[in-house]
Amino acid sequence: MDVVDPQEFVAKVAAGLTAPGAPFEMTVEPVLGVPIPVFARRRANLRELLEHSLSWGDRDYLVTEDRRISFAGHAAAVGALATALAARYGVGKGDRVGILAANGPDWVIAFWAAQCLGAIPVGYNAWWAPPEIAYGLGHTTPTVMIADAKRAALLADTEIPVLTMEEDLPALIAEFGGGEIPSTPLAEDDPAVVLYTSGTSGKPKGVVHSQRNMVAISDYHRFTDAMLAVFMGQEPSDVPRDRRYLVTAPLFHIASLHNLVIPRLLTGAAAVFPHGAFEVGRVLSLVEREKVTNWAAVPTMASRLLEHDVAQHDLSSLAALSLNSAPSSPALLAALRAKIPALQFSLTTSYGLTESGTAATVATPLDLAADDASVGRPIIGVAVEIRDVDGHVVSDGEEGEICIRSPYVMLGYWNDEAATEASIDDRRWLRSGDFGTMRDGRLTVSGRRTDLILRGGENVYPTEIENVLVEHPAVHDCAVFGVDHPDLGQEVAAIIVAEPGTVDPAQLRAFVADRLAHFKVPARWRVTSDALPRNATGKVTRRELAI
Repeated sequence: MDVVDPQEFVAKVAAGLTAPGAPFEMTVEPVLGVPIPVFARRRANLRELLEHSLSWGDRDYLVTEDRRISFAGHAAAVGALATALAARYGVGKGDRVGILAANGPDWVIAFWAAQCLGAIPVGYNAWWAPPEIAYGLGHTTPTVMIADAKRAALLADTEIPVLTMEEDLPALIAEFGGGEIPSTPLAEDDPAVVLYTSGTSGKPKGVVHSQRNMVAISDYHRFTDAMLAVFMGQEPSDVPRDRRYLVTAPLFHIASLHNLVIPRLLTGAAAVFPHGAFEVGRVLSLVEREKVTNWAAVPTMASRLLEHDVAQHDLSSLAALSLNSAPSSPALLAALRAKIPALQFSLTTSYGLTESGTAATVATPLDLAADDASVGRPIIGVAVEIRDVDGHVVSDGEEGEICIRSPYVMLGYWNDEAATEASIDDRRWLRSGDFGTMRDGRLTVSGRRTDLILRGGENVYPTEIENVLVEHPAVHDCAVFGVDHPDLGQEVAAIIVAEPGTVDPAQLRAFVADRLAHFKVPARWRVTSDALPRNATGKVTRRELAI
């Protein structure tokens, strides 16, 4: 009996689906002047995805603990809100529509309403403090803001019109409903969305993804569905999927918006939203009630799952768990498989960043069986190179900077040409700033971006916090860095140089909390009068610091 190499079988299936004339035929076309592999048959913009979703009719699209919105109901609400934004607030092509809110159906409806007008939705971080919000508004200058009541209260002093999700949106949808869904001509490389990511300079940067990026990401998810169908002995088709995806990461992250909520318009599957902060019991009860099949979690959530008595919940519907946003240790993966046997052959991890649009690599169960420390192989359409400090590609197994090129990679940073040029070269290669190695086609990440702290799936850059701390009159110098944490992966620590008795951690904690999001506030402090260690160029050597 012939033994079939599983990886060869996967490659054969992928080749069949992407061959000339096949459903996912790949071709090479110029993207922003550079030849890039793309799907030959694709939709031109996100508005066409919304049009396609009408075919799913009364199937569930957006589900919460107390709301259930069908694809048809969603499209009707989107059309009404888009009409209202244009008629009452003058929103048009290229204008920004700010969204500042916790996860929920209204966030999604606001996003799609902007798409209908050719406007650019901007997903502001819902955990930002008022100074951060003020920076974001000044940076992307939205024509109108859509916010939940909690965040609308933080926008009381802005001159920008603020629409609340609890009162204004329902009223506008009721008033302007019943008409055609607006449509605005768009080019593939027009901006589609802005999401913020922390910047090494200390200010958040607005990552701009294009219509092409977003449509390609959705097609990638269709492709993975087709691959799975073939593995199960079925013919790939566009029949609606009965899968139900749990959305626990914020919608202002690519993990939830780009890779969970948007692709469902093409696949006819549902997105399920828990309420409030992450609580394992409450989330698992929702998984049980809604028969959730797929969950994309951050490792912190997975760690909390291990501490919970999962036997009290019926999780038999949960067929796939993917871990994103931060590296997952082999020990965590093994513990999850032991805790939930159904995940034995359906646990995946991935590597990507906001700038890459979606995962650059995915480690399938096959990859993890071969090397559970890797983050897998490049996904369809993605090229990954490991380069040395001079930009030369290194040999297999050698460490270097991870560089990525694909139709999913961002256009650039909003209103920041210098940062864009520093991140993307003239051949459209994205420099990740992360370091790793490639062995046998699989990527292993060896170091995160310089000084980056990964706290519970959130990126925290020390410079941003240090810039706030040095504003305190008692602080002469400071350094912020990450320390290991059993649940969060890392937590934020700070060393403060000050005269003895002039300031204490409680005062500093309050000072930072007034200015930055809670996850950026240091949890561990040391106040000293000793000078910080610095290198020959005067930079603090964080590796020498300890709390």
